[in-house]
Amino acid sequence: MLDQWVTPQDQVFNVQHYGMPEVDPNTFSLTIDGMVGKPAQYAMEDIRGMPKKDQWMTLECSGNGSSKGFMDAIYNSKWTGTPLAPLLEQCQPDPKVTEVVFYGKDTKEETLRPGTNRELKIEVPFGRSMTLEDAMQHPLLLAYDRNGTPMEHRNGAPLRLIVPGYYGIANVKWLPRIELRDRRYMGRYMARDSVTVRAEERDGALTHVETSVGRMNLKSIIARVTRRPTQGDKIPLRAYGAAWGDGTPIDRVEVQLNGWKWQKAQWDPSAQTSRYCWRFFWIDLGEVPAGKHTLVSRAIDVQGRIQPSTEDDEIAFKKT
Repeated sequence: MLDQWVTPQDQVFNVQHYGMPEVDPNTFSLTIDGMVGKPAQYAMEDIRGMPKKDQWMTLECSGNGSSKGFMDAIYNSKWTGTPLAPLLEQCQPDPKVTEVVFYGKDTKEETLRPGTNRELKIEVPFGRSMTLEDAMQHPLLLAYDRNGTPMEHRNGAPLRLIVPGYYGIANVKWLPRIELRDRRYMGRYMARDSVTVRAEERDGALTHVETSVGRMNLKSIIARVTRRPTQGDKIPLRAYGAAWGDGTPIDRVEVQLNGWKWQKAQWDPSAQTSRYCWRFFWIDLGEVPAGKHTLVSRAIDVQGRIQPSTEDDEIAFKKT
């Protein structure tokens, strides 16, 4: 509803690709292994006893808004847990390590090369990865609480990876294992699905390129429009909305009414702010005549990047 900066639990979405596994929090543990000098295993009691950190973050599904049937897959939260980087350091990664893989407890039988004489059925866990450098430098969190209370099972309890500024697919739920390795992880939701397919124009020809879904795109949306009593034959309007991205500070939001001049919106002074969270804005649209009107918002970050429209190549050449 975007009437609160922190999203209440009854408005929180959840997406799972391999179903929701049964998890006993009393016996659940996290293993960190692979190419490390000191593999480690931690019970939830151990993790809860480690140094705590709060991480505010807007979490969005990468498919949010891809169709009119899939909207509102976004929410804002305070996650509580322990930072991951110190645990990785304690495990003494091999100098050859380049990749960190995060596995969920949810599994499924996948069919590779279906319908061919090389068809292969394998049972695999849900997994995502990132480079060791990113995992060490980014504020990754092993989270167990949301907004001051234990997170719900559907949102990843008892332990979930939180990756600020990345789409929900990277925030692996029901996290029992982290593996360090020296080669690229190519699981289904890293290499075959949850990829962005976008055409790039070169020398007058289009070439399609696939990339793994990762950092969140710069976005804004108008959530609602309010009105005051009609003045003569005109109606005073005010619009409210939110803007978010991958943590790059957003300089401003502009709003366009009926294709006219872009107008700068105001940041809501009553709403909190945090680097990886959405920001609320509002704008007075003036007095408009009765009838149909079109409103468009666009966010612009401090680096000058402008939220692309559906007509821009970045979106027009994208396959969803």
